[in-house]
Amino acid sequence: MQNTFKFQFPTDVETLGVVEKFIEDTQHLWNISEEAYGNIMVAVSEAINNAIFHGNKLDKSKHIYFEVYHSHNTLIFKISDEGNGFDPTNLPDPTSPDRVLEPGGRGIFLMKALSDKVEFLDNGKTVLLTFDLKKEVFS
Repeated sequence: MQNTFKFQFPTDVETLGVVEKFIEDTQHLWNISEEAYGNIMVAVSEAINNAIFHGNKLDKSKHIYFEVYHSHNTLIFKISDEGNGFDPTNLPDPTSPDRVLEPGGRGIFLMKALSDKVEFLDNGKTVLLTFDLKKEVFS
């Protein structure tokens, strides 16, 4: 059985709270372990924040598109913005010694570390975060 949910949100920092509440509400419905729940919450929050701040640059005339696909033991989150996009292959390494003290720049690094798969589409305006719910998170 597959479940699909699609939402459109205004570019607003309160969008993050709505998305976090949705993830919280579906945790037990989809049998998401506590460990996976934490990874999902952080990775999706980073993607939403990037869409709000970097993609749409807090432009309230633009929207965030949030889709969730749940099938058996897989969750896929699709987050899109209406910004100009970026080159996801050309990002500075946030763990390099000259960047380690920078206050930002770790969102994509965290998404990649916490998700089972990360894909960027549409010139970086869309990110797909995939989570395998049967995988042992701390194996």
